[in-house]
Amino acid sequence: MIRQKFPSKITLFIGLVVILFSHSPSAYSQQTLEQLNQALRYSRYSRIAPKVIPVLESDRTFILKMPVEKIEENIDFGVYNFSYGILSSFQEPITAQNMINLVEEDLVRETNFHYYFEKKVTIPEGQEMAFALFRATDTRQGDEYYYHADLISPFVFGYSDFWAYYGDDIPFDQNFIVKNDALVFKGSGPVSLHNFHYPANFDPPLPPMEIRPASVPREVTVDYKGDFLLNTPKRFPEDGYFFIQSDTNSTKGMMLRTVHDAFPKVRDYDEMAEMVVYISTRKEHESLQAAEDKKIALDQYWIGLTKDEETAKKLISEYFKQIEFANILFTDFKEGWKTDRGMVYTVMGPPNEVSFKLNGEIWSYLSANSNSKITFTFARVKNILTPNYYILNRSRSLQPEWFKSITLWRSGQMDF
Repeated sequence: MIRQKFPSKITLFIGLVVILFSHSPSAYSQQTLEQLNQALRYSRYSRIAPKVIPVLESDRTFILKMPVEKIEENIDFGVYNFSYGILSSFQEPITAQNMINLVEEDLVRETNFHYYFEKKVTIPEGQEMAFALFRATDTRQGDEYYYHADLISPFVFGYSDFWAYYGDDIPFDQNFIVKNDALVFKGSGPVSLHNFHYPANFDPPLPPMEIRPASVPREVTVDYKGDFLLNTPKRFPEDGYFFIQSDTNSTKGMMLRTVHDAFPKVRDYDEMAEMVVYISTRKEHESLQAAEDKKIALDQYWIGLTKDEETAKKLISEYFKQIEFANILFTDFKEGWKTDRGMVYTVMGPPNEVSFKLNGEIWSYLSANSNSKITFTFARVKNILTPNYYILNRSRSLQPEWFKSITLWRSGQMDF
């Protein structure tokens, strides 16, 4: 028989002090939005994916729509502690006083795929900036998931008074939709919305050490597709992206990119040949693009890299898994793998550390067998289509580590 050892009164007292201290305001005093490590947001092994979607109700009043995607199956609500708060800056301490706990009674809806919370917040007159922070803590491992959204800041043009919803009344929590799939738009403003289509296609970005400016299209085609009613299913049949507005005299709207029905996965060999650009030489990539039978050309390409069929299969699986995650995480008006963050994510893998500033995002990778870090800095650029548009600060100093990662890919040794 194993006899259980019960703690002494002194041990219980010390434990109580530790618990009380860990939940006191001072325990949070050194933590700010700028200091949080939000690497779990981009992890391939995240169990949930929280979002904050602000919808404008009146001048300084927002409805915070907070869906939590259930990536892990059969999640018990009690496994997570949820909370949200409003911060006035990226430097304001996150404390027990400015984070509000969410309990099961706060759920607006729960489905097999989402938890959904919704809260109204009003920003006081005179407060120049406001940011919503949503936190979910996994009580099993202590993992903390964060998602923040600007409410009032220099990087937002303003928020719409409408939003799109899935068929189960969960807010649409991504930027891409499969062509011809339907969404329902709901709002408190006009009964109809205006629909602008941009039939744009984009090239993959230049590598991190390429400091010459990327080419940009001189003209952008815009097709006005008319208006459509709220509360009725709306489909988007064309390739490209759409900007939807309730007031065409404003800068406020919602952006959607249409994608093929295999997205975020790769669709066909033509797409595969395009996507290997990040780990190919120019000659290899041009040859793949020009090949009449891209399946045969790609088979020869992968076997040529690894000299082993099993290693090639593993390499293909790993590379396109990275593409898939890049598409999920970073698609905006471009497919995710074609964004700067998607490019770095595909080649370097999920970052070990992710920190945000008002004007940028910083990724750090811990160098193997070294205490040094490899850092990629993405500048935040104000964009009418999305408040989360980031461009990599390119530098020739990134070339050695970039080529080292490409060499690992090409030898079949990259593993996450």
